[in-house]
Amino acid sequence: MSKGRLEAFSDAVIAILLTIMVLELRPPHGAEPAALRPLLPVLLSYVLSFVILGIYWNNHHHLLQATREVNGRVLWANLHLLFWLSLVPFATAWVGDTAFAPWPVALYGAVFLCCGVAYFILTRALLAHHGPDSPLAAAIGRDTKGKASVALYAAAIPLAFVHPWVSGAIYVFVAVMWLIPDRRLEPAPGQRVS
Repeated sequence: MSKGRLEAFSDAVIAILLTIMVLELRPPHGAEPAALRPLLPVLLSYVLSFVILGIYWNNHHHLLQATREVNGRVLWANLHLLFWLSLVPFATAWVGDTAFAPWPVALYGAVFLCCGVAYFILTRALLAHHGPDSPLAAAIGRDTKGKASVALYAAAIPLAFVHPWVSGAIYVFVAVMWLIPDRRLEPAPGQRVS
């Protein structure tokens, strides 16, 4: 079946998630810049979550550009990814409201760990549908960055109970790793991925 509806639905869900997060931001009561200081954890968690959701949207777009079609298994794997992404606004709000307390930071990492695992499952469903000799399989390769991301999120969760800011630094590091989309999934100028 065509991948168009899957792309449109996923784009819409991610756009809604980004909108929900920004609606959670409340302006300070004071008129001076110092009034923003108590909101710094909220703003930091929002910016990080916005960047991470943007990375997922960008890489999801590139992944689907390298696919020809989808099947039911891919649809369910994509819905699984969207479920975990839908928890990002909740985790973001809890981290920001508690100024990076251990439990919220651990939950934040757990949500992104599940997002990473769900994205991995989606890529495997697409690979199973397109075959091991497909251009998609060649583009994905060993997926070292994806596996490293999952491992880093898993390590950051227990670290949140030792020092939440170390976990936060790991989350930022993973985001920085992914800021540039994987060029393996982009065709050269003038080429089409079949």
